[in-house]
Amino acid sequence: MTGAARAGAACALIALPTALAFFTGGFRDDARLAAAIGVWLLVVLAALLAERPLPRSAPGRVAIAGAALLAAWTALSMAWTPVSSAALDDTQRVLLYFGALVAAAAFLVPGRSARWLEPGLAAGALVVIGYGLSERLVPWLVELERSESAAARLEQPLTYWNAMGLVGAIGLVLAARLAGDPSRALGLRRAAAAACAPLGAGVYLTFSRGSLVALVAGLAVLAFLLPRRGQLVAIAVALGAGVLGAVAVGVFPWVRGLEEGGNHDVQGAAALVLLAGIAAAAALVAGRQAAAERPVAEEPHAPRRTVLALAVAAVVVIGVAVTATNEARPELRRPPTGATPSRLVSVESNRYSYWRVALEVFGEHPLAGTGSGGFRVEWLKRRDVDESVVDAHSLVVETAAELGLVGLVFLALMLGGVAACARRAYRLAPEASAGASAVAAAWVTHSLLDWDWEMPAVTLIAVACAGALIAAADRGPELNPRTSRRAEPAAAAR
Repeated sequence: MTGAARAGAACALIALPTALAFFTGGFRDDARLAAAIGVWLLVVLAALLAERPLPRSAPGRVAIAGAALLAAWTALSMAWTPVSSAALDDTQRVLLYFGALVAAAAFLVPGRSARWLEPGLAAGALVVIGYGLSERLVPWLVELERSESAAARLEQPLTYWNAMGLVGAIGLVLAARLAGDPSRALGLRRAAAAACAPLGAGVYLTFSRGSLVALVAGLAVLAFLLPRRGQLVAIAVALGAGVLGAVAVGVFPWVRGLEEGGNHDVQGAAALVLLAGIAAAAALVAGRQAAAERPVAEEPHAPRRTVLALAVAAVVVIGVAVTATNEARPELRRPPTGATPSRLVSVESNRYSYWRVALEVFGEHPLAGTGSGGFRVEWLKRRDVDESVVDAHSLVVETAAELGLVGLVFLALMLGGVAACARRAYRLAPEASAGASAVAAAWVTHSLLDWDWEMPAVTLIAVACAGALIAAADRGPELNPRTSRRAEPAAAAR
């Protein structure tokens, strides 16, 4: 019974982000509060059943302590914030993440529970993206709600296109990892490669530039951590399927931007057939690659410097191309809103104004900030863009403005502790930890550019991976091949 309860808790943590996605991503207080209650019940269960309710390693304890202090400081800031209701929402949100981190570190331990993490999160991302695509691919069967602000970008069920883009990017990173993991069943590896086609299509249809940057960051970290031939081929297959999936949906006006005119049913069916064909081809290529693989220990590894150089070169080429396009077409300097590819060749954004205001506030209130939720008030006082904005669209910049240096220190403790755990887990078991580290890199990259912190359905994916990394670092001897023979008899004795 105890083993079943632990497995159930692990499954609940893995499934929670997907479930919240269908309740506006957990952005509203009712869904967020229900999720927080459920998570803290898991924390109580961990205290009763988990072998290690709290991590023993110093980095793991630092990460947990940082999350706890950040939650406490956010709650305390209600004493000086101009918007106490917003601070209350933020406190609930941080408490949700704190509890989820503790529960994940206790239940997503090396072994079967941790093995479920990558396929479970990837499947959840596919479900969310598939739901958003359904209206465009089978319009005769599905009709989804649309917001005016989305301007035909892929937004459902999260109701925010940039968050949808990040979910698709994380799903694609996980799919690339699964497709290149020789320890996984062949059927799962094929399915993961096939999933890259709809995931890539979903990322494209959000027209989210930040999500593309996060995708590149996640795949680059994955390639850097596992530079062996099989994994690099899987990344190439994933990218190829994703790009072709984007092309398959981009050529049809209805599928791309819900444009009127033409036969919607025919366009959707044609795009669906193309996506199915691309997915089947990706699965076939992944299967053949898997059949030709050598054991991991015998696979040739590309030098990490080569992988890093290729990643930097790709970023430079993209940057030059964007700059050249902007110079050649001045009308793209401020990209139009909506489902238009021209957004993807511009670096202009109103975010620069948000960040400027937030940094001004930080300069005036450096120690404690203006209080959680206070950015929205300062924005109305100082804005130079006629928009009503409630978030600074950057976790670090908003934390600086609202919680000051104290909040930044607590945030750094949490993120730094997780990073140290990721480093330790990678040294002990690269194959087991690389996927979670790549997801964390993608999320951190995107959180610097958007308000992912306020969208639990997205951030809880990263929290689950962070908890798994803490658990992996905390159980070093069980992961280390040099001590595995000694650990097995001990485990059997227990």
